[in-house]
Amino acid sequence: MIINLYYYHVANDVPEKHFDIAVVIDVLRATTTISWALKNGADSIQVFSDLDLLRDNAKRWDADKRLMLAERGGKKINGFDLGNSPLSVTTEKVQGKRLFMSTTNGTRSLKKVQNVKYLFAMALPNRKVVAERIMSLNQKNVIILGSGWEGSYSLEDSLAAGALALYMQENLNYEINISNDELYASIALWSHWKNDILGCLKTATHGKRLTSLGDYEDDFKCCAELDCLDIVPTQVERGVIRAS
Repeated sequence: MIINLYYYHVANDVPEKHFDIAVVIDVLRATTTISWALKNGADSIQVFSDLDLLRDNAKRWDADKRLMLAERGGKKINGFDLGNSPLSVTTEKVQGKRLFMSTTNGTRSLKKVQNVKYLFAMALPNRKVVAERIMSLNQKNVIILGSGWEGSYSLEDSLAAGALALYMQENLNYEINISNDELYASIALWSHWKNDILGCLKTATHGKRLTSLGDYEDDFKCCAELDCLDIVPTQVERGVIRAS
């Protein structure tokens, strides 16, 4: 079997064509937060690009069984329960609850490809299990979508895209066709930084942006962990993600 693997840096780059599987990446920090929230027992995560729409949907949910998460520019928005940190979505806070979530970049990317048949959220901690899930589905065309930063290129998302692609090439018994230069560049990026993931995240412009906002050292360490989660965040209905 041949799998065609594409990579696009940001949502606006995605062409209007058919893909069987979409994998959305936002290392710093939406897809890392989503992965850890589901690992820690969240019932589901509903993603929004629009804050007013998020509020309207959350109001329809039992107040004891919901949390609202929102971030813009790396900062938590006033009036919401949580921001966008994987360290904040502890079992005590998220167990059994639906999380209504909107972030600067990641949730927009998830909305962009919500009509693809199979949609997964990936971060570095669940890279391996997402790769293995992709291979188990026996589909042909796979898009990896980075979330970037407000429409521009993201070093850390490209790093993770390369990590996913190279794992699939080296560990799974299928022919992988790298279908665009962006993904070749991402594989080269991963090969260069794979022994210093934390260093790459801090070198990235968004990493520097977070550093300028406060002490995010523990967030960086969490986001830099590799293959430590067995959770595959999967869209089960449009805009709603559950663990699988």
